[in-house]
Amino acid sequence: MSTAVEEVVAEVPATAAEGKVVESLIHVSFNPDGTVALIGERPQGAAAQAWFKYLSHNTLNRYQALAGGRGLFRIPRPEVDALKAAFLKELAA
Repeated sequence: MSTAVEEVVAEVPATAAEGKVVESLIHVSFNPDGTVALIGERPQGAAAQAWFKYLSHNTLNRYQALAGGRGLFRIPRPEVDALKAAFLKELAA
């Protein structure tokens, strides 16, 4: 059974000591078997499962599980850009 889920990426402002930091919310939805169906901010050409695994292994205390086979990562915008670049570099190697 396939469910159409719209990929949503939200940016939530958060304040920090040195100024304003934009926190990105990367939404994830899972298939009934636990594999990743959709994930936001996925680099072009990357598999959804591989991007989820990379984020899971390279971020600390950033993932929040939600009900209904969903979850999200809360990561500052500059860190998301750095993670994407490192992931693409790893894929190319």
